[in-house]
Amino acid sequence: MLYYPPSHAMAIDCIVKSKSSVPEMCQEASKSLVFDASLLQHQNSIPAEFVWPDHEKPCPNPKELPVPLVDFGGFLSGNPVAAAEASKLVGEACREHGFFLVTNHGVDSDLISNAHRYMDYFFELPLSEKQRAQRKLGEHCGYASSFTGRFSSKLPWKETLSFRFSAEKNSSHIVQEYFEKTLGDEFLPLGEIYQEYCNAMSKLSLGIMELLGMSLGISKESFSEFFQDNESIMRLNYYPPCQKPELTLGTGPHCDPTSLTILHQDTVGGLEVFVDGEWRSINPNVTAFVVNIGDTFMALSNGRYKSCLHRAVVNNKTPRKSLAFFLCPKEDKVVSPPNELVDSNNPRIYPDFTWAKLLEFTQKHYRADMNTLQIFSTWLQQQKNS
Repeated sequence: MLYYPPSHAMAIDCIVKSKSSVPEMCQEASKSLVFDASLLQHQNSIPAEFVWPDHEKPCPNPKELPVPLVDFGGFLSGNPVAAAEASKLVGEACREHGFFLVTNHGVDSDLISNAHRYMDYFFELPLSEKQRAQRKLGEHCGYASSFTGRFSSKLPWKETLSFRFSAEKNSSHIVQEYFEKTLGDEFLPLGEIYQEYCNAMSKLSLGIMELLGMSLGISKESFSEFFQDNESIMRLNYYPPCQKPELTLGTGPHCDPTSLTILHQDTVGGLEVFVDGEWRSINPNVTAFVVNIGDTFMALSNGRYKSCLHRAVVNNKTPRKSLAFFLCPKEDKVVSPPNELVDSNNPRIYPDFTWAKLLEFTQKHYRADMNTLQIFSTWLQQQKNS
């Protein structure tokens, strides 16, 4: 249910133009919105805050996007022919649209199934229980019901639970501790499953980074070593049914500001990518992970590989779930392309930055879209000049 507490006001983020023409987020008083999916999913009309402009509304029956299926098993086995073929497919996909599928990835199927199953356990809780993990304004982790605390229009039709992961040895239980401290002892089994899942995603992402290095013609260790001590983000996405799915979006058009996204979809379709001027769907494949390049890796590759615009749509019959692991470097690491990717024909495109700075920008100053990295670069330069 969407409701307006009668005497409660809170700050929300909005996008405005500053004198320098760099979009910033401002805060203005507004009554808070609360998205209770258990009730709202059955209503025949949806509040105006969830209605998207006509040019951004879902397209009926989009064409399927043919994305390469990369056999990771051959690469993992050390077969040089298989590795060369895999890196070729990855390179072609990343130059064209930034999306590919990884199969034979070595992640236990029972672990993936349990990760999906425990999502039901959390998202089917009463709203008041889920709000024990409520995401605070300006932070990127916690429970969010349609991001009603951040934006006042074009709200996404979804709920999320996001939490931090760290590959450093002294943080080996960070996910378990989050669930236990935030939601209570009874959520420890969820913490254990998602800790194990994140560990598997971190390992897989380092292997993918080796492939990306090979595909760019540099040492395969270059990127994997950069992300060895990654401080990443795990997000559970839940898209409830909507009686007016043609009016809204589950996730609005955006490019991921992170480095690499490893997504596992359930059997319900909904992921769409903007390619060659139209939205194309990526159909579910439960045996594979959907992988896409984010803005941070686009900067690391000096623009050779592209971060692509994508979104999620909803339907009026079935909830959709997905598991998203966002690979990020350690927050204080400087994002700068390897020397091999910079020359007279390929000059530097983006300034050096830390992931912490880009994360701050997307949480406090700018709603992520297809221009995030360019606007962020301009913002960084203005900060240096001021």
